[in-house]
Amino acid sequence: MSHVIVRNPPRTDRALADALGVFGVATVHEAQGRIGLLRPYMRPIYPGARVAGTALTVLCQAGDNLMIHAALDVAREGDVLVVVTTSESTDGMFGELLAESCRAHGVRGLVIDAGVRDVTELASMDFPVWSKAVHAQGTVKATPGSVNVEVVCAGARIRPGDVLVGDADGVAVVRREDAAAVLAAATARQGKESATRERLRAGELGLDLYGLRGKLDALGVTWVDAGD
Repeated sequence: MSHVIVRNPPRTDRALADALGVFGVATVHEAQGRIGLLRPYMRPIYPGARVAGTALTVLCQAGDNLMIHAALDVAREGDVLVVVTTSESTDGMFGELLAESCRAHGVRGLVIDAGVRDVTELASMDFPVWSKAVHAQGTVKATPGSVNVEVVCAGARIRPGDVLVGDADGVAVVRREDAAAVLAAATARQGKESATRERLRAGELGLDLYGLRGKLDALGVTWVDAGD
């Protein structure tokens, strides 16, 4: 296969990515029709990690982080590194020194379908990472790959410039051409949820709020008193 580094792919407007990040993963996922979630094994490596930005995709060979270094040469402010490997890997392909380089080039965080190392240091830097594994196993820098190509990361198709949103609930991807519409839907959803929250806080039951009593009846569920 050919190996390429694409310098200037289209990117979602940074303001749109930032605005989607305010809503968080769960709301973004619901707002775009319950699609776009990465698999649940992709977890933040420390509590409170959050990120939103545009995807800078990296395809590496397993156990080789050469292309992560190459990717930083074409990084832009607001990018989130998305790293996948050509075969399954849990090797620690990213650590503190790469995070320092990322920060210097405007990269906001990392989503990696492999392993990371130096977790204590990454947490102290507040550099947000979602990974499949934490593993001290080192890597080499010897094998070609590609940067800014379409990848599949933890089951989700991600293209350069798509929006990544990450928090304690996981990671969601929003296609760049859908970002404005998803933001509008998330805004509307948040308003509706605020009204619902107040009604539930006041004691109204979800059974009545969502009209679920009729559904229980239709499903043949009956109410009985103890001892009947």
